[in-house]
Amino acid sequence: MTLALRAARFAAFCSALTMLAMVAVLGLPLAEAALAAPGGMSARTAEPLPVEADPEAPAPAPTGTAALVNGRAIAPLDAPPAVKKVIAAANRIRTKPYIFGGGHGRWWDRGYDCSGAVSFALRGGSLIDSPMPSGPMMGWGSAGLGRWVTVFANSGHAYAVIAGLRWDTSGTGGSGPRWHEDMRSRSGFAARHPTGY
Repeated sequence: MTLALRAARFAAFCSALTMLAMVAVLGLPLAEAALAAPGGMSARTAEPLPVEADPEAPAPAPTGTAALVNGRAIAPLDAPPAVKKVIAAANRIRTKPYIFGGGHGRWWDRGYDCSGAVSFALRGGSLIDSPMPSGPMMGWGSAGLGRWVTVFANSGHAYAVIAGLRWDTSGTGGSGPRWHEDMRSRSGFAARHPTGY
């Protein structure tokens, strides 16, 4: 048996194991889709077969930018662990209602106001010790825009941009904290960020 044939058989064996793992972990529909996908290994050459790009497939999220899927933020793979935890914390309260003062008396609350929602998210990444109203957020952290997390605050409102998505209670029709792909005007807001992020 030639080395190329052995390599091809090994590749086929590995592909079969991968499909079994997909069935076990992800469920049969996803595994069937993977089995039907073009490409793979050639049994004769042990080189990948060409795969044509699907023009209908969505482009992957750019590095450093979170994706928004059904209202839930998906952290980018290259995000630091603290940023991934900030996103995960915000996701936990993303369907809570807006309640003035919510999130200030305790971390887990029935609902959240703007600064309570931002505080809860930051707490998830251990970037804040206690909830803050929007005014004091104007002096929190370091001045300017952050690479991963920026808090925008003034005396009456606060929101954050986390890995390229806006975490905000405004623009929701009063329904509470939600993720947004669109940005809002930063005019009149102090931009602050956690040092290193």
